[in-house]
Amino acid sequence: MASVDPPTPAPGAQASVRVDSWLWAVRVYKTRSQATAACRAGHVRVGDERAKASQAVRPGDEVRVRVAGAERILAVRRTLVKRVGPSVAAEALTDLTPPPPPREAAPATVVRDRGAGRPTKRDRREIERLRDPDGVRGR
Repeated sequence: MASVDPPTPAPGAQASVRVDSWLWAVRVYKTRSQATAACRAGHVRVGDERAKASQAVRPGDEVRVRVAGAERILAVRRTLVKRVGPSVAAEALTDLTPPPPPREAAPATVVRDRGAGRPTKRDRREIERLRDPDGVRGR
């Protein structure tokens, strides 16, 4: 029987790599320290388990990352050790994140300057109008 050699990995790729290193290499985080801190804070999951920074990821794994208040779902297509350009990074992962809800579905938020003090009666009425456009509450 002829033996079949396993496919050779791409340059800079390994069979498995640390999750913090992979997140940095595919440009999810700007620094490896940020990726490690996110793992420590519980913002990174591999499969359904919270991931430590040293946990290994392999092609086919699903990585869930909380970045800037939103969760991204990434599938590992290729492992990378070194940081690469955006085009190569896009080939190393598949973004499975569902599209965000339309902006109309999100309620309007009221932004006030810090230290602006207590709102006036007119301001309070405007805030109430923003929070409840139908005017059904409280009447």
